[in-house]
Amino acid sequence: MNFLRRLCISACAVFLISACTSVQKKQTKIEETSRAKFEPEDGKCLVFIGQELTSIGGLEEYNNGYLDYFERRPAGFTAYTVLTPGEESFGFTHKGLDGVTSTADWGDNDSNMSLQLGDEDYKNMALAIGLGMVHHDSAVAYGERDEMIRELGNFLQQQAPRPIFLRIGYEFDGHDWNHYNREHYIKAYKRIKDIYDEMGITNVAYVWQSCGFMSSLEELEQWYPGDDYVDWCAFSFFGAWKKQNMIAFAKQKGKPVFIAEATPALEENKETDLANQDQAVEAWENWFTPFFATIHQNPKTVKAISYINCNWKAHRMWFDNPTFKYIDSRLQVNPMIMEKWEAELEKETYLMSSDNLYDKLNGPSL
Repeated sequence: MNFLRRLCISACAVFLISACTSVQKKQTKIEETSRAKFEPEDGKCLVFIGQELTSIGGLEEYNNGYLDYFERRPAGFTAYTVLTPGEESFGFTHKGLDGVTSTADWGDNDSNMSLQLGDEDYKNMALAIGLGMVHHDSAVAYGERDEMIRELGNFLQQQAPRPIFLRIGYEFDGHDWNHYNREHYIKAYKRIKDIYDEMGITNVAYVWQSCGFMSSLEELEQWYPGDDYVDWCAFSFFGAWKKQNMIAFAKQKGKPVFIAEATPALEENKETDLANQDQAVEAWENWFTPFFATIHQNPKTVKAISYINCNWKAHRMWFDNPTFKYIDSRLQVNPMIMEKWEAELEKETYLMSSDNLYDKLNGPSL
């Protein structure tokens, strides 16, 4: 009897251990699959560099940018295009989808993401696209840009399995410069995603980006397209980063955050030229340090960043802009900044380009 009892107890213990292990595996699987599209695991952060050809470099004709000075390539790069045919921008007339398959300069130097996508230096890198629709949010919302949206969709689909982060109507609440209508913006955002879902596009994560300092939590809620339409929340990290509410908002929604635009602009009409040693030291202490602290203090939320490695003051778009007209944020112009940047990115937190980068990201089968 004692033997049978011990046998029964032993069998029950094995069953309970097996059951607990099964539950743990199921819980782990649920946690893994609950991540947003292309969201890395907690404690990891994708590094992007932006935002036009001269800033990023790595090409035969554009060879004095980030990729030409740093051995470790970033996990992604940032580019821009628009759904705004006929709009004038610093002497350039947009055709729509400018900078996608042809080289265009609308005031911020040359852009052509196809050049980058076809180059070996950009292999195993994700792409973040800022998709502008300023003054055309109504046209997008009511179907007048569907053909252009589908054309871009075909292009995005052709890039699979490369992950693409699509920032639809980025800085939607930058009311002084983007002038979006809330009703039209939300409808336009949803229309673009609905079209791409209909087309069966699976290599795009949809990013909803605030300017980072204008909106309260209540105002962000009013502009929110909805959980089913937003994969990532995002904001810009410039001089007014202390006023941002997007991290708190994203935590409420259970969404990861992409710091989609970042450059050391300390305050309006203040020169920050990283080639100037005193200004570089000030920038590191008062901008880079809190920038990296924001990442480390939010390991379950801030999962991607894009640094704009740009000589802003040399681009005509920014000649009269109070925030950027005195900024040169190119890391490579200052050895001290380069050394500190490289040391920071050596930390395990940061995901860079690698042969298995796509496998580390949650999304379609890559």
